Amino acid sequence: MSTIGVAERRAVSGEGAGGAVIAEGELAQLLAAFSEVTARLESTHEALRAEVRRLKEELREANEQIERSRRLAALGEMAAGIAHEVRNPLASIGLYARILEQELADRPRERETAGKIIASVRGLDAVVCDVLTFAREMRVGRVHVAASEVIERALAEVRQDVAWDEAGVTVRRLDLEREIVLDCDSGLVHRAMVNVVRNAVEAMVGSGSARRELTIDAGVRRIRGREGGAREMAVLSVRDTGPGVTAEVRSRMFNPFFTTRATGTGLGLAIVHRIVDAHGGRVVVKNHEDGGAVVELLLPRGEEGE
Repeated sequence: MSTIGVAERRAVSGEGAGGAVIAEGELAQLLAAFSEVTARLESTHEALRAEVRRLKEELREANEQIERSRRLAALGEMAAGIAHEVRNPLASIGLYARILEQELADRPRERETAGKIIASVRGLDAVVCDVLTFAREMRVGRVHVAASEVIERALAEVRQDVAWDEAGVTVRRLDLEREIVLDCDSGLVHRAMVNVVRNAVEAMVGSGSARRELTIDAGVRRIRGREGGAREMAVLSVRDTGPGVTAEVRSRMFNPFFTTRATGTGLGLAIVHRIVDAHGGRVVVKNHEDGGAVVELLLPRGEEGE
């Protein structure tokens, strides 16, 4: 038997230099196990990369929220000073205009002019009130309140102000049968929801959307906190069927006095951000895949049944 023939048989049978022999079946099992382990490692690696991407996105959003909160706080201090300086002379103008209106009872044209001054003063006073609301320190008096109660109160108030029945706005309520309890300042969160709902309705009406449907939802989401660790938050969601929000608008929509409409102070969403931030929550704005914008208020959750 030649030396080459022996070497060939050893290679086929798996006999090594030490005399160990690996059967063909065992070799196949080893290769299969190796392939399985490799596939698992690749899957785990991909899952880890996806988790890293998610955490980076959450960190980016958290940092943006913190920076926005700092910026709004600084602007609030400046706005409060200006508002206080404006309010006193504005009150005097309004007082003198009302006196003038009374004294011009027998002169309709001049009385009409005085009335216009009074109306303008009221408009400016509303702006000053919004500025002071935005600028004031948010003192949160926490109570446990049902999310559905906050939602229904906000819907009722906006329905009176905007008269959306005439505008053809309909409301869908999702998952409100499941009771979600908020641990929050009921008055402040009510004000935030009113501003969000009003903004959604005005977005649909102002853009001339043919389909005007408001979708309200309440749920629970587990998120990573600013100090690390995960916690459950209540989520109040408002979706409209308007034109949605562009990336540019989304980056500026919480800035004071920024608005895409011809009327309004542009403080509504800035106040929403301050209220939610005072609760240690978050505001999330995104476009829905089927069209329209979605605004989510993430707020501390209370225990059901308390």
